[in-house]
Amino acid sequence: MKKIVSLFCLLVILISCNSSDDSGNVTEVSTTFKFTHNWDGALIRHYNFGPIQYVNAHGETIGLERLRYVISDIIFTKENGEEIELDVYNLVDLTNEVNTEYTPNTRIPIGNYTNVSFTFGLDNEDNAKNHTDLNSASFNVPEMMGGGYHYMQFDGKFINSNMEEQGFNYHAIRAVDNSGVNPTFPQDTFFTVNLGAIDITNDVEIEVKMNIAEWFKSPNLWDLNMYNQMLMPNSAAQIMMYQNGQNAFSLGDVFQ
Repeated sequence: MKKIVSLFCLLVILISCNSSDDSGNVTEVSTTFKFTHNWDGALIRHYNFGPIQYVNAHGETIGLERLRYVISDIIFTKENGEEIELDVYNLVDLTNEVNTEYTPNTRIPIGNYTNVSFTFGLDNEDNAKNHTDLNSASFNVPEMMGGGYHYMQFDGKFINSNMEEQGFNYHAIRAVDNSGVNPTFPQDTFFTVNLGAIDITNDVEIEVKMNIAEWFKSPNLWDLNMYNQMLMPNSAAQIMMYQNGQNAFSLGDVFQ
């Protein structure tokens, strides 16, 4: 009797995991997001970190030491306007090349999607939750600065106006004023990245490209001599990051 029950349970599991219709045609597929990074087109990998070798739009020469950021809430928008939202998040760590490829557990129907998008950072609801993996990665924001989590930690060095090597900490968080017991939040600084239309016919790999140079470029020409450290309690700097970051991501190659 136990063997019959076990076989029945196995059959139920197999049927529930089936992503094909009765004719054997694939109806649901997996999606993988591959995050790549460049400096105005020049590919950046973890082994490019260290040397001061990149020139930003303001003219400072910089070197990269750490880059990691959170993406969340992936949305697939159908032609009829219906949205498939995946309530997920992923900490991309280019420094160690960890989680630069991310495959959500949820499979999606094949079809033409007018837009695929995700959130850079965490919206206020997700930012207020307790994420044990982000805690262990020391991605937290101090309570006096509003709590929650970083959206991005981007650290490096640059040659300042005195021709000296100086560190910078380009850390994006929820913009905060009145740091302390009663912080206030002037505006949201997470944002939606729209990758555009994708026709999904099979298991798919979607490349998401980040041009790191854009964080210093537009619409705000970033002067590292002025904005280099202590940027987390600076709401004006956080809003500038929010504005510049929206130009940093784009859709790359799609393989399926």
